[in-house]
Amino acid sequence: MPESTKVVEVLPYDDNWKQEFEKIRDMLKSYIGDLIVRIEHVGSTSVEGLSAKPIIDVDVVIESYDVLPQIIEKLELEGYIYEGNLGIEGREAFRRKYDDGMMKYHLYVCPKDGKGYLEHIAFRDYLRNNEDARKEYSRLKKQLAIEYRYDIDNYCDKKTDFIRNILTKTLYKDDIK
Repeated sequence: MPESTKVVEVLPYDDNWKQEFEKIRDMLKSYIGDLIVRIEHVGSTSVEGLSAKPIIDVDVVIESYDVLPQIIEKLELEGYIYEGNLGIEGREAFRRKYDDGMMKYHLYVCPKDGKGYLEHIAFRDYLRNNEDARKEYSRLKKQLAIEYRYDIDNYCDKKTDFIRNILTKTLYKDDIK
């Protein structure tokens, strides 16, 4: 559930994150499964061995924005608030009005060809398949969590160059020729 983080805490990878994602995925499928293409576990908790803030990132993938109004309506009935794209193209954010008993999570609805979704998948898959990059990113996140313990904005901003570098090697590699 998107909310302001008071303290930046990066923890070692936890095998339970996968099961927590599966519980969230199954709950969401019961609400909107008929309107979506798939539900993906993205973000650092989706990469085995990667240190992360203990928050599950979930991308609900849709065919196109045509179904977004129906999804908004159904999720609102289930206690979610639609927050728009929060300044990030290609992903629509939702948060719970109340604690649903799940591990803390960020919920995004993304078109299958949307920039936000494609970047999440490219970055996740690169880290899953590259141990050196995974270790480097873990070190960076741990260091930034110490330096910016009470400043989530700077913590996030200082990761940008690393993330951009990976996306340039993967998703945008043809753009640099």
